[in-house]
Amino acid sequence: MLNTLVRYFNLIVITLFILLLISFSLAYFFPGDPYTNLTGKMLLADTDGPLAAAFREGNVLQQFWYYVQNLTMGNWGHSFSSALPLYDQIFQTLPATLELTFYASTLSLVIGIPCGMLAGFLHHKKTDYTFMSMSMVMVSFPVFWLALLLILIFSLQLNLLPMSGRLSLLYDIPETSGFVLIDIINSSHPDRDAALYDAIQHLILPTIAVSFITTAVFLRTTRRAIVDVMATEYIKTAQTRGLPFYVIFSRHVLRNAMLSILPLLAIQISTLVTNVMIVETVFSWPGVGHWLIQAIYERDYPAIRIGMLLVSSIVVFFAMSLECISRLIDPSRDNKKYA
Repeated sequence: MLNTLVRYFNLIVITLFILLLISFSLAYFFPGDPYTNLTGKMLLADTDGPLAAAFREGNVLQQFWYYVQNLTMGNWGHSFSSALPLYDQIFQTLPATLELTFYASTLSLVIGIPCGMLAGFLHHKKTDYTFMSMSMVMVSFPVFWLALLLILIFSLQLNLLPMSGRLSLLYDIPETSGFVLIDIINSSHPDRDAALYDAIQHLILPTIAVSFITTAVFLRTTRRAIVDVMATEYIKTAQTRGLPFYVIFSRHVLRNAMLSILPLLAIQISTLVTNVMIVETVFSWPGVGHWLIQAIYERDYPAIRIGMLLVSSIVVFFAMSLECISRLIDPSRDNKKYA
């Protein structure tokens, strides 16, 4: 167990170091002055700081070292477009992205895994064929087209749900945690119930759009895992012994099927984050994805650099953590050593 934790810790550290190298190199690849691309400020003769001195001397190793030091101290530079500190902008938009990602992933797990189990137990029957056909159609939907379709139907045609934003301007809810539902519940606003209902309405369409493809993938993978486990000899032996179905399901089928599902969660994190960024842009959701896309449009190079570093680091951390958990649960998968 300790060896597995050490290996994955080393792998995370090495991967993050490579990401730091790439983000630092982007300052030289972008048009303009590398110091300006890193900090969002002009390198003048009277500019103070060790990073500015390293750029004057032309020592790349010192530049990278002081760049990493600035990142650890929260000095991430300034935006070209707004001239605001990137550290503040990131942590103003990150909670909205995490909130949408959490609700979308929860919806995918709650719907995809039970439906996949049902399809697996009833494989080669009408229920199985129905779920598999539905999942095939769901996977085929481009997420940006699905988001626009949801807006067209439920916002413009039926006028049931809002088409953009996170909360109506009627409700002035102070931000404490950054998660809109938690902030509303903890607030003392006189129209708290109405604000909560409004926030849930704003969440419905983006959550469905993000979770649509992931739900289908979970369904298909869970169904395949259940079918494979049900075909094993120990399940057939348990059935011939007359064990109740719930005992076979809880002690043998579910436990072994989850070993195939857990690695999928790590793989799907990058897909989920990509879909969140696209959906945030379509629904004007004030998250990191929407902020990063706007930075790309405006050629805000410091924001692009730090946004790519942050998103990549989050994906790597969660993916490696889930992969490590799956190997701790199933040591038989740990046949090869990494890092």
